[in-house]
Amino acid sequence: MHTPDSATATHCPYCALQCGMFLRPEPGGATVVVEERAAFPVNRGALCGKGRTAPAVLSSRVRLTGPLVRTHATGALEPATWEEALGAVAEGLARTGRTHGPDAVGVFGGGGLTNEKAYALGKFARVALRTSQIDYNGRFCMSSAAAAHQRAFGLDRGLPFPLEDVPRTGCVILVGSNLAETMPPALRYLTELKANGGTLIVIDPRRTRTAEQADLHLAPRPGTDLALALGLLHLIVAEGRTDEEFIADRTTGWEEARAAAMAHWPELVERITGVPVPKLREAVALFCAPSSAMVLTARGPEQQSKGTDTVGAWINLCLATGRAGRPLSGYGCLTGQGNGQGGREHGQKADQLPGYRKLTDPAARAHVAEVWGVDPDSLPAPGRSAYELLDALGTDVKALLLMGSNPVVSAPDAARIEDRIRSLDFLAVADVVLSETAALADVVLPVTQWAEETGTTTNLEGRVLLRRRALTPPPGVRTDLEVLHGLAARLGIEKGFPTAPEEVFEELRRASAGGPADYSGISYARIEAEQGVFWPCPQESHPGTPRLFLDRFATDDGRARFVPVSHRDAAEMPDAEYPVLLTTGRVVAQYQSGAQTRRVDELNEAAPGPFVELHPRLASRIGAVEGAPLAVVSRRGRAVAPARITDAIRADTVFMPFHWPGEGRANSLTNPALDPTSRMPEFKVCAVRVEPV
Repeated sequence: MHTPDSATATHCPYCALQCGMFLRPEPGGATVVVEERAAFPVNRGALCGKGRTAPAVLSSRVRLTGPLVRTHATGALEPATWEEALGAVAEGLARTGRTHGPDAVGVFGGGGLTNEKAYALGKFARVALRTSQIDYNGRFCMSSAAAAHQRAFGLDRGLPFPLEDVPRTGCVILVGSNLAETMPPALRYLTELKANGGTLIVIDPRRTRTAEQADLHLAPRPGTDLALALGLLHLIVAEGRTDEEFIADRTTGWEEARAAAMAHWPELVERITGVPVPKLREAVALFCAPSSAMVLTARGPEQQSKGTDTVGAWINLCLATGRAGRPLSGYGCLTGQGNGQGGREHGQKADQLPGYRKLTDPAARAHVAEVWGVDPDSLPAPGRSAYELLDALGTDVKALLLMGSNPVVSAPDAARIEDRIRSLDFLAVADVVLSETAALADVVLPVTQWAEETGTTTNLEGRVLLRRRALTPPPGVRTDLEVLHGLAARLGIEKGFPTAPEEVFEELRRASAGGPADYSGISYARIEAEQGVFWPCPQESHPGTPRLFLDRFATDDGRARFVPVSHRDAAEMPDAEYPVLLTTGRVVAQYQSGAQTRRVDELNEAAPGPFVELHPRLASRIGAVEGAPLAVVSRRGRAVAPARITDAIRADTVFMPFHWPGEGRANSLTNPALDPTSRMPEFKVCAVRVEPV
């Protein structure tokens, strides 16, 4: 790999594409500029505005440059030394554990943390704090797809094939994803698909920039993706389009799944979804005509109280047509956060140990405990999922260490979660900027950014990547690994929390060895030499696994499992008081809670604030005017933002982006109803009323 002189090969800090880039120091070395890295295969040099402007957040004008501690005298956050800040955090966590027991101490992580930091955070919770109460915001990202993956295939990796396969398949059904705005460099894979003669079906209640690229756009009512998938499978069976040989040779459970699908006849599905029967038939014809096809889902079908079953229905569609476990075919999930994949594989999820091992598996506990040098019986049981952990703050969980997340903006029913955070006895936040959540903390620890530290991430393909440090951080800033090392030492654990990322990764390799997400054959040198290595990779001589399931699925018998599922309504349906459906999502110039992107002038000029997107018929009915403030009210709260009137959305639905705090906070409205399997909240559909202010 050629690296320009004085430039560092690394990756974007934002989404799960983890686009390759070069960082070149500017004269004086205080900051860096982004340069194209055309040889990296995922983005081939292309970057969105967020990636191009990422160095702007390195500026001391917008970031934290020293620890802050809330003083009793003023009640305000005041500058403090690192010794004072780490001492206060260690004492706050230890005091709570002594007084109320270890499970009164919580840890909340983030899908943007590197593999090394996610691994160390999970170890810190279970070894240093002895608490079961750890989860992370990746629970809000693709946990429903992960659960469905596990249930059907025995293994969860977002994409079981590399992105380079997408343009070479015959048809892609893209469900609930607006790649043109969430992952702009990935849109080229869909345009190349069409250029190669393939077809694109987009399923979204809005006619997004991505949907405009589609050969067929289906706009179902929010919360009805499950019925839609079942209706398509019904037609596939009725029209004799199933692959009976594949079903017999490589699957189990088809009879029950088929019976469940046949209860969803086309006219019923049309009534539920609002998608006309002829369009259902057209989708089936397009999907089944070529010899290969894929279904890709994102947050639309996943962030529902039935998200696991919804994804399962789309997997059933792939299995019934033989579009899984074969070249250029399969089901895949488009992971959202930068390290959403690796972040849950290595221990910051409530029920998992490194290597994607189950915390309830005695053999897994024994293996990881041996690597950590602790008694397996000392490892706590699984704890609460993300929303349940946040909802327990101030009652069962009285102190919280939070790294790389901003739940005051990003959690569902956010006003309630803000109240829970305010009710804590003690809150410590490690972050790059003073986010809305960090502003409520007792101690704020300023940590390094992607350009100032080395570490690995795992992108949506399962490709393990290496970010290299390109810049010296400000003197008042430390890495998350240094923070955990310092806290562990103050809690009486002198060894086991190294500060060198490669040393942590070497331990992660041992801890993951033999697990479902086996990184033991991956090294920093291999990643650098090979432009990333796909897990599982169990030995250094192993080439990695770009394509899963071609010979067998990861189940005990090697067969994929059909799971019978049936449509059910969203947890909250429209009624006379709340007659409209709200769905939420992202815009191209902002990212997640906006804690970083809202500090970049260029991005704010492109997307300065929230809005309410609504159809002209709904606007006429309620007297809404373009650009005038609209109130959106749910059973949980109220948000106000300017009206954006467009016929690109269903007339029974409004859309709000979720990047902003304050009165335009979309998550003041969203419903925390949880999927029973994945514990994913129902961000994507709730009942609201809309009225001019």
